[in-house]
Amino acid sequence: MTAPKKVVITGIAGRLGRVVARALHHDPQFVLEGLDRREFVGRPKDVVHHQVDVRSKKARDVFRAGDVAALVHMGLMHDPRATAADVYSWNVAGTMKLLEYCQTYRVPKVVVLSSADVYGPRPDNPQFLSEDAPLLAAQRFPQMRDLVEIDHLASTFLWKAREIETVVLRPVHILGSVHNAPSNYLRLDPVPTLLGFDPMVQVIHERDVARAVSAALAPGVRGIYNVVGPGQVPLSVVLRELGRRTLPIPHPLAKPLWSLAFRAGVSSYPVAEFDFIRYVCMVDGSRAAKDLGFAARSSLRETILAVDEPA
Repeated sequence: MTAPKKVVITGIAGRLGRVVARALHHDPQFVLEGLDRREFVGRPKDVVHHQVDVRSKKARDVFRAGDVAALVHMGLMHDPRATAADVYSWNVAGTMKLLEYCQTYRVPKVVVLSSADVYGPRPDNPQFLSEDAPLLAAQRFPQMRDLVEIDHLASTFLWKAREIETVVLRPVHILGSVHNAPSNYLRLDPVPTLLGFDPMVQVIHERDVARAVSAALAPGVRGIYNVVGPGQVPLSVVLRELGRRTLPIPHPLAKPLWSLAFRAGVSSYPVAEFDFIRYVCMVDGSRAAKDLGFAARSSLRETILAVDEPA
């Protein structure tokens, strides 16, 4: 019988990290270790957790042991209230360190969880964007700079470190118990909308993201993949399904009003994300379907309603 592969997961103590850890933990081919400076609440007894900074010597020592079969990197900071310097150091410098560890200690597989948001919502976007489309999100959102840079780092690593099977996953808006911008937005009451705008959106259940990560760990898989959910639907339909009240705002007034609400702590939805409820940013997931055999299992209704599920 083949020994299980050691998989190191960054960000394992976060909500999405715990979802991914639970999914992989049930697969006997994997044994898990976590890297996260937060405490891992509800950690299974057989999952080793290193409560350290990924940039630290202690994190490097995890890879130095030489028995790591794969890295799943999803430990990115998305706190819109953190300073730009702290976010950049954690996200970009941390990612560079992890990729360096993997190359130095010959980790054969790297999976980086990026986001379809890196393409950016734009009025001139085609209906569906392929993996070859330019990453333009940072042009309109300085806050997206780090995510775009991390995606570029991982994509460059894919071609530079040919001995490592690197996979970059770009999932659409993740819904569930996670505290990300899309789920936080849909939990607002009332939900702000922009008068005259009702873009088509794509969403994916957090459990389906975990399944995509598992598929990316298969031997021989390498490349960049958009990861889509069960379909696309107008934003207004999502809000109706959730039974949310809406607060339509004229676009010229939306950003200054919501900036004030954000600074006052009334809203957790960052103003930089407003173009995602204004313009389309949908992606083509056919490459992941073909190469990974990936298809979302959760229905569109299950995915939408997941934002109200308890953590």
